[in-house]
This record gives sequence, C-alpha cells and structure tokens, in this order.
Amino acid sequence: MSLSPKRTKYRKQQKGNMRGLSKGGSYVEFGDYGMQALDRTWITAQQIEACRVTISRFFSRKGQVWIRIFPDKPISKKPAETRMGTGKGAVDHYVATVRPGRILFEVGGVTREEAQEALRLAAAKLPIRTKFVDRLERV
Repeated sequence: MSLSPKRTKYRKQQKGNMRGLSKGGSYVEFGDYGMQALDRTWITAQQIEACRVTISRFFSRKGQVWIRIFPDKPISKKPAETRMGTGKGAVDHYVATVRPGRILFEVGGVTREEAQEALRLAAAKLPIRTKFVDRLERV
C-alpha cells in the first residue's frame, strides 16, 4: 500500500516549480536524528515506502521512525504510443516535492551509530544526496 491523499480538491495538478530552499520542515522536531535533503527533486510514494521499510527492518522492532514528507502531488501519464493532443493523461502516481534543507525522515530511541547506518541504507533508495543531522544542529 503506497502513500496517497485520501481526497484532493482537484484530481490533476500542474508541474509547478522547485526553485528556492525548503520553506519549512528543515529541523529535527520529533526524533533524535534525521535525514536532510541536499538536492531538489520529486520523491515518489514508492521511494518513501522503500526507505521506511529499510529503516524499520534495520531497527528490528526497536526505535521509532517519523516520515516528514507526504506525496500529495499527482503526476499524470499518457498511455504508450498515444498521439499528441486529446488532453492530459490519467493520474499515474503521487510525489512529494522536496527542496534542499528538508528533513525527510527522523528516528529516535536508538544509538547514534544505529541511526546513522539505518539512514545511510535508506538514503541509497533515494535519487538525491542527503545528510545525517542531529536534533541539536540548527543549520
């Protein structure tokens, strides 16, 4: 089961822009350690779920994981070998828009080494560079 909004005001959305830095969510608020984005991109619901599973499996029933991003942007796609025109395609999947500075995941209740390793494994599932941050760091 991948993440997606329960309801939206509009079914389809325009591309928008990803200029600038993260507007909010750039500090560790809930856990002790976090994973911070250094690049800008769209992160799909499947990528978020893959990271969540990786972190949870590594901790094996200890610690806690917070997901700080949510895929609320619908991405539409036209079927293969379709002629141009005839409107916008159907919604294919959902993504979260991520700008530099955004905290993607937070973990708590584990040692620094365990958190670092778990977030390193999860970062390998993402298409961007990330940074390990402490709760204390206010960059």
